[in-house]
Amino acid sequence: MSHTIVLTISDLSDEQREILMALLADVGYEGFEESDNELLACISEVLFDEASTKEIVSNYSSEYTIEKVAPRNWNADWEQQYRPVFIDDFAAIRAHFHEPIKSVQHEIVITPKMSFGTGHHATTRQMMLAMKEIDFSGKTVFDYGTGTGVLSILASLLGAGQIVAMDIDDWCIENTNENLERNQIDNVIVLKGEQPPKGEQYDIVLANINRHILLEQMRNMSDALPSEGILLMSGFYEEDIPMLEESANNYQLNKLAYSVQDNWVCLMMRKS
Repeated sequence: MSHTIVLTISDLSDEQREILMALLADVGYEGFEESDNELLACISEVLFDEASTKEIVSNYSSEYTIEKVAPRNWNADWEQQYRPVFIDDFAAIRAHFHEPIKSVQHEIVITPKMSFGTGHHATTRQMMLAMKEIDFSGKTVFDYGTGTGVLSILASLLGAGQIVAMDIDDWCIENTNENLERNQIDNVIVLKGEQPPKGEQYDIVLANINRHILLEQMRNMSDALPSEGILLMSGFYEEDIPMLEESANNYQLNKLAYSVQDNWVCLMMRKS
């Protein structure tokens, strides 16, 4: 079970914080917290590269600290703040201690621990809304960077056949299995790994991860799709669309649709 690296950068302007969040996201940082002149960023120890972090940060501030935090269950703090998430009337994500939600088509119960994917982030919400427009009936699905398993659970509720969920972090894998059991989902295989299994193909690939991994794995994700297969990806900013689209086009992936929320993008591609 990997540790979390917490990077705290002080003495920053608003513009510097925005630039640093984009640059740090490119090298694997996923969680950010902002204050008046400070930025806190988190990354899994598995992805952490101290040299690249220092190179990025030193261009904007000399006031920063790097701390390694041992794995722990964050539920106590989380339960004090967490509220159910509503994706229109399509879906809702709640915790086990919330009352059941009957006013939506699909209800998902998530206990996230340290995993990404509670539905509060714009990328998760957009992925779920985009999934509403895709026919999952009987389809095979690969969920790349599954986090809490929330997208795999939704894919199953939407009628998918076999689903493979993958993450590099042991905590995420454990958490996904717990959430699958809690939602009584039995058609998801959870694997640990860094890229889609070689030689396997899926009708739909879901990838809510950061830009640098999307670019690095674009060919592998395309190889994992048959002709007319769908790639749905998020985890990058609106200004990154041309770069992602150019890379995707190199591997026979063409844009079908996209959405933007809080400058985060969800992009739907089809393999020609």
